Amino acid sequence: MARRRLDLTFPPRQATKPITYHLVQDFHLVPNILRAQIQPGQQGRMLVEVTGKKEEIEAGVAFLEKEGLTVSAAASDIVLDEDRCVVCGLCTAVCKPGALTLGHERDTLAFEKDKCVYCEACVLACPRRAVTLTF
Repeated sequence: MARRRLDLTFPPRQATKPITYHLVQDFHLVPNILRAQIQPGQQGRMLVEVTGKKEEIEAGVAFLEKEGLTVSAAASDIVLDEDRCVVCGLCTAVCKPGALTLGHERDTLAFEKDKCVYCEACVLACPRRAVTLTF
């Protein structure tokens, strides 16, 4: 099974359509919605992780694009600039899924990519701008 994280942008006219239903029913994908902000009549965004066969994921992405959604690869990693970081822990305090944690001796940061939903709270919380997202 393959897995991809996708950043979807919905045009206003697509915000009420059952897009994830079609990914499941028509393409046999398992979507895991990590973050979403979608309201009728407005542009929306969704961060979704899809799991399935590689060819079904590709077909699902083609369907999304045909429906007018903008599909791009989600952020791939959190990057820590160790020269700027003072291990203050502010980023760990705002990390709701627990992807960023202080090391055992509180002198290092640990990042668990599988827990991260790329909400960017850690980026905003860092007073030294030591945390960034890469795509």
